[in-house]
Amino acid sequence: MQMKHLIIFALVGMVVLLGFNLISGHQRDKHREILVNNNSAESATATDAGANTGENIASQPLGQQPKAILDDATAQIEQAQLAEQQRVAQVAKAQ
Repeated sequence: MQMKHLIIFALVGMVVLLGFNLISGHQRDKHREILVNNNSAESATATDAGANTGENIASQPLGQQPKAILDDATAQIEQAQLAEQQRVAQVAKAQ
């Protein structure tokens, strides 16, 4: 293969990859916008619940506070995992 053909092949390959990147990036942006719109309502309810639990922890006796903190953290982790599962399901439906 001559050097001239190799350079042309490389340039054509780069143009194809650039086009693919632009198309897939545009689709990713669409999915991101959909997820942001759907998750804005979820995050508002999650922050309200987090504020209420902080007040509950402070009102408990000192012996119960570490357990309450762990319970609160566990609840937040479970909420985050549930939200992540819902996002994955939405993305799977969109594809």
